[in-house]
Amino acid sequence: MSTFVVEGGAGPLRGRVRVPGDKSISHRALLLAALAEGRSRLSGLSAGEDVAATATAVTAMGAQLDGGVVLGGRSRLHEPEWVVEVGNSGTSIRLLTGFCAALPGLTVLQGDASIARRPMDRVVEPLRRMGAAVDGRDGGRLPPLVVRGGGLSGIDLDLTVPSAQVKGAVLLAGLAATGRTVVRERVRTRAHSEEMLAACGADIEVSADGLTTTLHPSDLSPFELEVPGDPSQASFWLVAACVVPGSEVTVERVYVGPGRAGFLDVLRRMSADLDVEPTSPTTATVTARHSPALRGTTIGGAEVPALIDEIPVLAVAAAVADGPTEVRDAAELRVKESDRVATTVGLLAALGASSEPRPDGLLVSGGSRLVGAAVHSAGDHRIAMAAAVGALVARGDTRIAGWGAVRSSYPHFKEDLHRLLGKAAP
Repeated sequence: MSTFVVEGGAGPLRGRVRVPGDKSISHRALLLAALAEGRSRLSGLSAGEDVAATATAVTAMGAQLDGGVVLGGRSRLHEPEWVVEVGNSGTSIRLLTGFCAALPGLTVLQGDASIARRPMDRVVEPLRRMGAAVDGRDGGRLPPLVVRGGGLSGIDLDLTVPSAQVKGAVLLAGLAATGRTVVRERVRTRAHSEEMLAACGADIEVSADGLTTTLHPSDLSPFELEVPGDPSQASFWLVAACVVPGSEVTVERVYVGPGRAGFLDVLRRMSADLDVEPTSPTTATVTARHSPALRGTTIGGAEVPALIDEIPVLAVAAAVADGPTEVRDAAELRVKESDRVATTVGLLAALGASSEPRPDGLLVSGGSRLVGAAVHSAGDHRIAMAAAVGALVARGDTRIAGWGAVRSSYPHFKEDLHRLLGKAAP
């Protein structure tokens, strides 16, 4: 088990950093390039293990990957010879279920112990309605999943659980379905699938409010894409700059398009010192400085899907802010890589902060002076990195066990941290 020791009070973080390519976009780029007839060119893909699992999966099904070039097309794709392993990637298994539902043949998808506990019925049920044969443990509620694809018909789906992964899976299946596929959302989620399908030439329409997506059967054209920086990874450096005295950190080319910049709104409400300089319609250079007057806020309602992954590190900011912060309407935290309500509350308690779990979120008291401690990632990359941010402002050193979890999304986090601290990597 790997352990990372973070020195409390190690000094300010200063400098510029470019975080890994956005995971959500990277997964979808690989899947759409595998479906598009011809060569697509992708740069800036996430180097983490999660996206590598998707790359391995599409290769097992016949797509060819050479560096950032993907040679794809339905004519090349076939059922894999072996079980497809997704590791710790919930995005991989859910999107691949929709991807495989549209292909003839049988695919078995399985992951690690964390994936084996993740709910899959939210994806399985709509795909069954479309005509796919999908099964798994507990009637298809849990992985491994067995998918026999082909023979699909479009559906009109009311998405009761806000999930860009479910929406993406259904749209991937809808590309090969007879008739139109409609996905209706009550709360807007990340729009990467819709945006990227349109860029590939799919016959797709999105309502003005972004809540209804209509897709007709479509063939995809190859494309070129430079994947922007992942805002979820950027949030760790921006929060760290806000809470560590003397810090100023600039994160370059961060994706700030629809459904992904909600954590910046929360930090602004908390009186964080932020500058956001647009570099394209969907990217920006974001600078954060030490913000000694942070104050608590309320996080909930329609904004939650846009920042669900950033809540652990926002909870660290809340712990040192003046006044309480309440997170509600975030029951989805319970079914991530860990139960992130429990693991976030446990992390804060270990660092000396007061918080309490709620069925759909947590309450952070605020005003805490953090202390170094021994903590565990619980196999969750976001808990590990949130712990590192909290450790920087704590009194005394913090030992983070299970640090290897960060390989899923940000394998060079430690190196970037040492560089921003002006220290040589150990």
